[in-house]
Amino acid sequence: MVEMITMMTVAAPGDPTSSEAEHEPSALGISAGGWVAIAMLVVFALALFAKVPSIVAGMLDKKIAGIREQLANAEQLRKEAEALKADYEAKARDVHKEVEALRVSAERQAVEILDKAKADATALIARHSAMAEEKIASAERAVLAEIRGKAADAAAQAARALIAEKHGAAADKALIDKTIAGLGRPN
Repeated sequence: MVEMITMMTVAAPGDPTSSEAEHEPSALGISAGGWVAIAMLVVFALALFAKVPSIVAGMLDKKIAGIREQLANAEQLRKEAEALKADYEAKARDVHKEVEALRVSAERQAVEILDKAKADATALIARHSAMAEEKIASAERAVLAEIRGKAADAAAQAARALIAEKHGAAADKALIDKTIAGLGRPN
């Protein structure tokens, strides 16, 4: 085959030793660009013969299936995340409602405690007032009893003094005789 390929030497421009016109190298009458084209056709033919497109298509199908599976997983994860978000939002609303109910209950209890404290204070003041009034009344009664006792003693002493001064033994004898005589008569 070497015999069939003839090569022509290419003379450099301006080379004084070359007398031939410039030509492109060729083999079997096909230029280098033609040989590149033939080589590419052979590579494509071998690729088709070896079923490279189906292998590439299979690899691409596997890659597509993997991507679809990842998308499905991502979609599932998104749905789960949305469900969790909705669940937590509902829980947050419930907690907010519970906090509000506790606040209302605490305010109500505070009002009840305050009302009870006021009622207890009013009752305590009333009891203390009643006890104070009773002590005052008792003290008044004791003072009045003491004053009456002193007045009775003073009256008795004054009566004794008056009787002793106006009545003598003779007047007493006449009064006793008169009383005894009055006892003997029927009423």
